[in-house]
Amino acid sequence: MHIHILGICGTFMGGLAALAREAGHKVTGCDAGVYPPMSDQLRSLGIELIEGFDADQMRLNPDVYVIGNVVSRARLADGSPKFPLMEAILESGATYTSGPQWLAEHVLHHPSQPRHVLAVAGTHGKTTTTSMLAWILQAAGLEPGFLVGGVPMNFGVSARLGRLSTPAEVVAHQRTPFVIEADEYDTAFFDKRSKFVHYHPRTAILNNLEFDHADIFDNLAAIERQFHHLVRTVPGSGRVVVNADEDSLQRVLAQGCWSGVAKFGVSANAQGPEGWSMQGEPDNFAVLHHGQEVGRVQWDITGVHNQLNALAAIAAAEHLGVSPAQAAASLTEFQNVRRRMEVRGTVARTGGDITVYDDFAHHPTAIRTTVDGLRRKVGPKARILAVFEPRSNTMKLGTMKSQLPWSLEDADLAFCHSGGLDWDAVEALSPMGARASVAGSVDGVIAQVVAAARAGDHVLCMSNGGFGGIHSKLLAALAK
Repeated sequence: MHIHILGICGTFMGGLAALAREAGHKVTGCDAGVYPPMSDQLRSLGIELIEGFDADQMRLNPDVYVIGNVVSRARLADGSPKFPLMEAILESGATYTSGPQWLAEHVLHHPSQPRHVLAVAGTHGKTTTTSMLAWILQAAGLEPGFLVGGVPMNFGVSARLGRLSTPAEVVAHQRTPFVIEADEYDTAFFDKRSKFVHYHPRTAILNNLEFDHADIFDNLAAIERQFHHLVRTVPGSGRVVVNADEDSLQRVLAQGCWSGVAKFGVSANAQGPEGWSMQGEPDNFAVLHHGQEVGRVQWDITGVHNQLNALAAIAAAEHLGVSPAQAAASLTEFQNVRRRMEVRGTVARTGGDITVYDDFAHHPTAIRTTVDGLRRKVGPKARILAVFEPRSNTMKLGTMKSQLPWSLEDADLAFCHSGGLDWDAVEALSPMGARASVAGSVDGVIAQVVAAARAGDHVLCMSNGGFGGIHSKLLAALAK
């Protein structure tokens, strides 16, 4: 089969392209501003990339066009279509589908290769928890397939097919595992359901649930409804692993649940008959099931949020027969995901090096938990300089601007890149007083950080984009 992917450089669609190529399909694709590292990864797989969405790509005549949610029926100021290729596909009557639907039909639930799908959903922690779960299953010898919205450092790639079933396993309907990051964002311009509705998992993790994606959801109740659609697809023999401390997720389950439920968390809500909880600090903690210690995790990963991610992954792996002790022990070797508290470099200073980190945090809660995790690691006396850009669609809209001072309160200083915002970042951060600085350009932010930095500081850069290459620029500027 020849598939042509519109919007191929996104993390999901790029991973889908890699899986399709590994499965033996011919893959081509297009995007606006084809860019590395995804472009380099795809070209290394022999995938032809085309810049833009011009209609002349119809000459490729693929078997199916796979449409990413970057594509729309939008028109430019002069009335011409923003995506001429999509218009040509519709006019011609050519076959097209969404990325999640193609993935479900050709990878997750292909008749010749049945899979036990483990889907990881939640406002925060999807990428990290998916990576943890894939690593636990790999360490247990199950050779899972996976699709992650990042690059797990234990694997070095964002997607792989994993072990294929033997003929005997296919006859017996034995399913090999596939772990997927299950995003609640909509599927395509012609399918406004959340992506994860297509995946039909046997094991589903509901990690947490807050309001996000204000560009497509009116309120939290609308997102809860989509999460319940996911719950509806889990079979009776399946398992829903749910954060017991999230009221929003309890409301989701209250709408109906027809499968087994395993709860996890830090409060008494998670300590019931099927509960999973923890005891200890983030770098060394016991895993408790039924209130009894069943494993211990010792690692260099920071933050209570990652303890919760680990509990969810361990509870999900247990559904496939991996013992909690084995799962916990394997996490000792977990190397995290690129852009999750990743040290980008240090600058030598008398009295202590300045360390620069990169993290994907962009929602206020994620920013708060990330700063808290670093604070626990470096201690109360070290200074944390939080550098961030409100880049997600929700943050650009200003929906959560009032939460920023709360999210940054454990940082000593905060530096905001306000370029492209339609709201006043200075006003939003005013409760922080002199601890907060705002600049309209990356160079302006760098100048502010360099002027404020001292020996021994920890500079935490947070964005869900490239942030204008701030990490290397900041390291160079500090080195001067």
